[in-house]
Amino acid sequence: MNRALIVIDVQNEYVDGKLPIGYPSLHVSIPNIMMAMDVAADAHVPVVVVQHVAGASSPIFAAGGRGVELHESIADKPRDHLVQKSAASAFDGTDLAAWLADAGIDTITIAGYMTQNCDEATARDATQRGLTVELLSDATGTLDLANSAGTVSAQALHESVLVTLQTGFAAVATTSQWLDALRSGSELALSNVFSSTEPARHLSLHEKLGRFGAATRERAEEAGSNVEATEIEDAGLGEMLGTRLGF
Repeated sequence: MNRALIVIDVQNEYVDGKLPIGYPSLHVSIPNIMMAMDVAADAHVPVVVVQHVAGASSPIFAAGGRGVELHESIADKPRDHLVQKSAASAFDGTDLAAWLADAGIDTITIAGYMTQNCDEATARDATQRGLTVELLSDATGTLDLANSAGTVSAQALHESVLVTLQTGFAAVATTSQWLDALRSGSELALSNVFSSTEPARHLSLHEKLGRFGAATRERAEEAGSNVEATEIEDAGLGEMLGTRLGF
């Protein structure tokens, strides 16, 4: 296993700019990012710093502005390569893939921001390219979101993305766990979709029917069931209905 640490978009925009990271706290993630970089350098693990750069008229990460600059916590730390990007994935339109290949890297460890945007995009992209991916849960982070689709807190968003990535896209671990794996030369555990969906496969029939709700009743009618809507909760009839609907 040949690792490289990919430090994504640790820039002023996310610290005191227009996109302040909310969870985990910057007081948690930035020290962990700094520690990961220091230990990686000491262990001769290549460090790649990624910087998002947008056009001069962009409201965020504008070229020439303060927000686009690397945060002081990492700006002067040793690094082996600098990647400037304009898209979510650190691979899109950059030389990152070629650089990793030339260096013989088969595993990347992601730290930085934001969890659901550039971190996740880079992780998924790397997986598609045949790389093994790790992501540091407490050296990444995001902020609250709200749009026409709804609202989600930074914590809920961060945690849901980590759970999703652990289903087969990236081995999610704390910085401490990663440092232990780095020192021992071991791999981090990665789950898969099947094992991650085990709780859903052990729902009771009543729970399954409850989750389907009105849709279950509609499907029962379409299947020609004589079961009355008010009787679906009955255990015996529920079993019969579940058989008809393939539960």
